[in-house]
Amino acid sequence: MRKINVAAIQLSVTENPEKNLDKAENLVRKAAKDGANVILLPELFERRYFCQERCYDYYSFALPTEENPAVMRFRKTAAELKAVIPVSFYEKDVNRLYNSVAVIDADGSILGVYRKTHIPDDHYYQEKFYFSPGNTGFKVWDTSFGRIGVGICWDQWFPEAARAMALMGAEILLYPTAIGSEPILGCDSSEHWRRCMQGHSAANLIPVIAANRIGTETVTPSQANNSQSSSLTFYGSSFLTDETGAVISSAGKDEECIINASYDLDACAAARLEWGVFRDRRGECYKLLTE
Repeated sequence: MRKINVAAIQLSVTENPEKNLDKAENLVRKAAKDGANVILLPELFERRYFCQERCYDYYSFALPTEENPAVMRFRKTAAELKAVIPVSFYEKDVNRLYNSVAVIDADGSILGVYRKTHIPDDHYYQEKFYFSPGNTGFKVWDTSFGRIGVGICWDQWFPEAARAMALMGAEILLYPTAIGSEPILGCDSSEHWRRCMQGHSAANLIPVIAANRIGTETVTPSQANNSQSSSLTFYGSSFLTDETGAVISSAGKDEECIINASYDLDACAAARLEWGVFRDRRGECYKLLTE
């Protein structure tokens, strides 16, 4: 029996990166004190969601993995707390910029980096301006507390990503997220968002964890952004499922909080075998998916 305790942190973000890191670390420490040994923070929690607008100045936010303040800080925190902490950050690799996650093991070592595969492009989620499509492929890591797969926000809408990580042996799937209001579509996508990931969990018999931010973030018109203005309200709703896709821990839409759940990874593995969904897969019949 391999038991782990996973926590998802839901928080708001200010214009001050140092204060954001302080808040994130305080919440991570609280989660660890309550027993969590895998702790997930939201997407790009170091700063406000700058992808609402197009501004060349923001390219300077990107740094190599070993120079990013969030990654460096949480390497120390992970080692001290003996917890696995995936850290979402804006990565610079020579002349390319990526939306990435550094997976930090419980000894503070960086096991590797995943670069976001699916890059959205919408009026208020203008990520193609800032990020090249990831070139790492989907990845999983053997951590001190199980084999984890990580997708980033928009990746969570694609069942192929979850299945790929499941086929690579992922035992839990983690999705750091920054999602909220859809001003152009005029809808609240929070329940749709949840159902997509619950489906990944149910289809693969793997627990799914999603950590989102909260709060309203407003863009002020300036010369640098060509007098653009916009506003996004992030809808929280972070959650954890069991291996059948049922939500077993959930956050509200406007509360800073830590939610968690315990898993027996051996029991989840047994369920995957018992249901036979991987035994009965017909990979040769799915070639249409790659055309």
